[in-house]
Amino acid sequence: MVNKKVCGYNNAKEKYAEFGVDTEKAIVALEKVAVSLHCWQGDDVAGFEKPDAELSSGGIQVTGNYPGRARNVKELRRDLEQVLSYLPGKHRVNLHAIYGEFSGKRVDRDEIESKHYEGWVDWSRGLKNKVTGLDFNATLFSHPKAAAGFTLSSRDPGIRGFWVEHVKRCRRITQYFGESCGSTSIHNLWIPDGMKDFCVNRAGYRRDLKDSLDKIYKTKLPAKFVADAVEPKLFGIGSEMFVVGSHEFYLSYALKNNLLLCLDLGHYHLTESIGDKVSALLQFFPSVLLHVSRGVRWDSDHVVVSDDILHEVMHEIVRAGAVGRVIIALDYFDASINRIGAWVTGARAVLKTLLYALLEPVKQLQEYESRGEYYPRLALLEQMKAMPYNDIWEEYCCRKNVISEESRIIKEILAYEGKVLNRR
Repeated sequence: MVNKKVCGYNNAKEKYAEFGVDTEKAIVALEKVAVSLHCWQGDDVAGFEKPDAELSSGGIQVTGNYPGRARNVKELRRDLEQVLSYLPGKHRVNLHAIYGEFSGKRVDRDEIESKHYEGWVDWSRGLKNKVTGLDFNATLFSHPKAAAGFTLSSRDPGIRGFWVEHVKRCRRITQYFGESCGSTSIHNLWIPDGMKDFCVNRAGYRRDLKDSLDKIYKTKLPAKFVADAVEPKLFGIGSEMFVVGSHEFYLSYALKNNLLLCLDLGHYHLTESIGDKVSALLQFFPSVLLHVSRGVRWDSDHVVVSDDILHEVMHEIVRAGAVGRVIIALDYFDASINRIGAWVTGARAVLKTLLYALLEPVKQLQEYESRGEYYPRLALLEQMKAMPYNDIWEEYCCRKNVISEESRIIKEILAYEGKVLNRR
């Protein structure tokens, strides 16, 4: 019997070869990409600091109450393992500070230690065939000392000091992850600081934020194990008129202090091109952190899909020759649908869209462009839209022993929902 998938791949391989595209090279390139999976999709950004925790503040909103939310670390890890089983390749897991194991004890944010995350390291080591490392984020929301809307830029020195200590500890935990997992761990910093309405002392808040950051990053940690990133935002819920950590602020601070800049796809105006920002920043930064989200009219963190924005970003990464320089992490949370399905759909959309970009005849397109031949450039771009890239995706999944058909994944995830999620 003829294997239709093999025939489909061979035919697609020949068609791409006509345009100078080596599908084997594209698969090898994709295989090297490790997407950092955000743990907070599994429990609606609640964390495990206390029983029945829930997101309470910080300009972040999770909508929906679909059954099956992970209620503890054990359930969250089980769900993550289910998600990883549907993703070809090896990937990373991204944690927020609120996801430590605190044994039912109250451990405030300025008291957390590496020991509270040892279980995550042991877990990741046990999944070394699927997980290459752990990343970390300080959590500066859902806390009484963030209720006023300001943390590292608070006018209260005591509050600023509390959060400075928290981030310092988070960086040390990130170093522990890097050393334990044998790979560079990313520590990303985002704060909710800002105002709902007019602010007449923007400079004052930004001076305080800069002072806090200077204290945090004064201690240099080994680059082999830790890479620090800062994440700007255009606006947030409750900070519609003024965000202290704006794009211009963090761009300048990161460049001056040798930090990474994090670009979140939902943190900019809907008419701004994140792809354009990627190639601009790579002229000055060795690497860029990308948080893949999907904003709908605002920073709503919808489940990622293969839309025009994602295509533009992935194509820009490939066209700039920056596949190894752009660090890809997921950052969305949807509680209105099956959370496992949301995780899987978004992660696979990122991988498929990147593969689509890797299958583009970049050299030929850039040659047309350099000669001012814009018609053939346009025509070839249109031609590539009709190419059978899904056959290449199916081949990649087959080689990695992962289901390629979404219909089969749907059935398995719904079965997992019936057996596991609905019993929580």
